[in-house]
Amino acid sequence: MGPGQAMTTESRSPVSTSEAAAVALDAAFDAHNLHMAPAALAAVFDRTGVIAWRAAGEPRRDGSATDRHTVFRIASMSKSFLAATALSLRDEGRLELDRAITDYVPGVRFLLDGRDMSVTLRQLLTNRSGMPEDNAWGDRQLGAPREQIAALASEGFRLTAEPGERYQYSNLGMSLVGRAIEAVTDHPIEQEIATRFLEPLGLVHTRFEASDYPGGGTLAAGFRTFDEGATFADEPFVGSGALACIGGLFSTIDDIAAWAAFLASAFTDEPRRAEVLSAASRQELQRVHTMIPIGAARTHQELDAVGYGMGLVVEHDRRFGHIVQHSGGLPGFSSHMRWHTPTGLGVVVFGNSDEFLAAQLAIRCHAGVLDRIDAPAEVVRPWPEALDFAQRIDRALRADEPLAGLDNVFAENVMRDVPADVRERRLAQALDSLGPIDATQKLLSARIRSSASPADLRWIVECQRGALLCEIRLVGIRRPLVQNLEVSPIEPPPEALRL
Repeated sequence: MGPGQAMTTESRSPVSTSEAAAVALDAAFDAHNLHMAPAALAAVFDRTGVIAWRAAGEPRRDGSATDRHTVFRIASMSKSFLAATALSLRDEGRLELDRAITDYVPGVRFLLDGRDMSVTLRQLLTNRSGMPEDNAWGDRQLGAPREQIAALASEGFRLTAEPGERYQYSNLGMSLVGRAIEAVTDHPIEQEIATRFLEPLGLVHTRFEASDYPGGGTLAAGFRTFDEGATFADEPFVGSGALACIGGLFSTIDDIAAWAAFLASAFTDEPRRAEVLSAASRQELQRVHTMIPIGAARTHQELDAVGYGMGLVVEHDRRFGHIVQHSGGLPGFSSHMRWHTPTGLGVVVFGNSDEFLAAQLAIRCHAGVLDRIDAPAEVVRPWPEALDFAQRIDRALRADEPLAGLDNVFAENVMRDVPADVRERRLAQALDSLGPIDATQKLLSARIRSSASPADLRWIVECQRGALLCEIRLVGIRRPLVQNLEVSPIEPPPEALRL
């Protein structure tokens, strides 16, 4: 297969996924500065759960080692649970994302150059409300009473852009979605998240309060360093209050792996637990709604695009395609989760220092796993008509029959754009270099190279000294027809001829 696409029938790399995960995890750990946190924990997961994990250090600096079940604060990774809850209520008809937040939370004011502005729930969820970035301030407001934030809201939040205009990451803005959820359910947002997702999905180790972990023996404490990890200072847990819904959760690698698998399964033929949240809504969470400038993403990856979905960041990796992720950072903690939707392979990383840079370790590990198994950027199922037309074109080429004689295959433009006699002449020129087409060929399914979309197909026809690369593209009408056909010689000669 060419890089970037895969047919569902293609066999996997001989390197096992679990082996690739273990090797990539070790390499990422070895390359990372683990001294920046007292404890680190990371895992690679697939659609079934954790398949490899590694831990380092002491989560409380008391002699007890970090293990698979150590609980860390996940900070802004919590936003994915908030957004999922909002869509769950939207699906029930109880929340309308395109209504102004003031319809649910009266008294909130948004000011731009002294003018009152209207901001919708959707704009808040997708970080394009016009509210400026507030990470440093917001981290310390996690435990602020609701009354305190309500008082700020009534005074007015100042905007730096027109609502809907551009990406700006606002914790305060997204917390208002939590207030809207509370208004329509008459329950605390933490309760709604628990009853809608944590409990039905069995995420028993994911909670909002440190006191929910009896004895605290599994909890990683928070620490800060101001001398590159030479010494650490205790960092007490930031409280849970008005902004807890955007960053207050604690969790484990297994729970986050299960949560990611639930979300990623929306892109499969058998989405998990549709009664908890529909596949369509889960896909909506993991789709770009607000473009993030590549420079603002502060990444060293090769990305074609990056944007904010709903409570999740969406990347279009140049090699691996669709990746979903979110980081978490609070005083004392650094976390990151990411997964590749075509394969379901993902990584979660925790460290108990805000200088740990969990995202760097996770990105390195994730890319290592995907590279080792030669993961496709997308799994595409061609239309049945595409496969049928490819079979007919393939048979005609091999039998030296004129392509123009194929009935009900080509749209009328094909033989007008490049006349049949020109196609035949170019094919003859190609075969002069490649030699005759081999009489014995593998099945077409074994010769398919990629499918960029269900309407596209690329395959080879083997020749004595190379191959013909055949490419078709269908037009999306009720009864599709081939609208483009290209047949190019590959190795030798290097130049392609459009036949």
